[in-house]
Amino acid sequence: MRVRRLVFNIHLYVALVAAAFVTVLGLTGSIMAFEPELFRLTHRSLTFVTPADHALPLADVQAAAERAFPGEHALSLTVPRDAGESYQVSLEKRAAYVNQYTGAVLGDRPAGMDWLGWVHQAHLRLAVMNRAFPGKEIVTWGAAGMLVLLLSGLYLWWPLKRVRIRWDGAARRSWFDVHNAIGICAYVFLLVLTLTGLSIGLEGTTTSLYYSLTGSEPSKPPRADIVAPDGATRLPIDSVARIAAAAIPGAAPFLIVYPRAKGPYEVRSRFPEDRTPGGRSRVLVHPYSGTVLFAEGSRTAPAGARIVVTNRAIHTGDLYGLPTKLLMSFASLMAVAQVLSGLAMWLLRIRRREPAPS
Repeated sequence: MRVRRLVFNIHLYVALVAAAFVTVLGLTGSIMAFEPELFRLTHRSLTFVTPADHALPLADVQAAAERAFPGEHALSLTVPRDAGESYQVSLEKRAAYVNQYTGAVLGDRPAGMDWLGWVHQAHLRLAVMNRAFPGKEIVTWGAAGMLVLLLSGLYLWWPLKRVRIRWDGAARRSWFDVHNAIGICAYVFLLVLTLTGLSIGLEGTTTSLYYSLTGSEPSKPPRADIVAPDGATRLPIDSVARIAAAAIPGAAPFLIVYPRAKGPYEVRSRFPEDRTPGGRSRVLVHPYSGTVLFAEGSRTAPAGARIVVTNRAIHTGDLYGLPTKLLMSFASLMAVAQVLSGLAMWLLRIRRREPAPS
């Protein structure tokens, strides 16, 4: 009984300390699971186009964006997975959206974060961009607190194994039932979400551990120090896309980042099974000769890297697309529900000064 009382107190006080952080992580996480979908929904005029038989060359899409905003140069070009979505050209001061079938510029949005960007940063580091503020560390500690709550909560639930919710008794007993029922029904999803989040928060340690456990080594792209030959011009972007597609057969290039300073073209690609927005395959192309300087596909990447990527895909719900996104969004909201039901129990306990339920 003393052990149970100790575990209960640990559960209670960790919950009181971590409640605000768990609430922020839960609410922002439930939104982030559908970040691309929400962006398309809230920017319909920029996003959707009517598909045609053939898309314009990438160079023409780039030129259309640069003509629409004189003095600005393309930094990257993004090709969506869906043929009914527009191409995005990132310029120096904005992102321009171009109909890839007609060349029409649909509009633009300023460079910088919109509300979805702030939600993303709140989830990662409490939306504080100041490097001196330990936002990421606080979020990681919040996830650690969530793990303590899950383990102690399971210990407290086990003797009772209460799942049924009774509404005909005292309010605190009903909230107690709600807290138990939500916690155990969502337990596996909450545990997966918490463990994968902790792995991301402690990535400096966990990534090294994954490489060590699998006996693999991180890939090391060559350091680029490219000097333009006299009179040479960069390869056109369409040629770069073809070179990247040939370098990793089966993976479709979707993001081409233009060279900066003495760097190469960087091309992100994805295989059909890759549902992560950022892609998991990468090619570096010499901007003048077209030589492939580095190529790594997600199917052949080192085992440690594949674990890191899979862990992130599980946490964000991208692993299997919509079904896992729904699960992770649900789990995030259930974490908030646990905070609210626990808070209701605590407030009723203070008001009535009742002993803790056994």
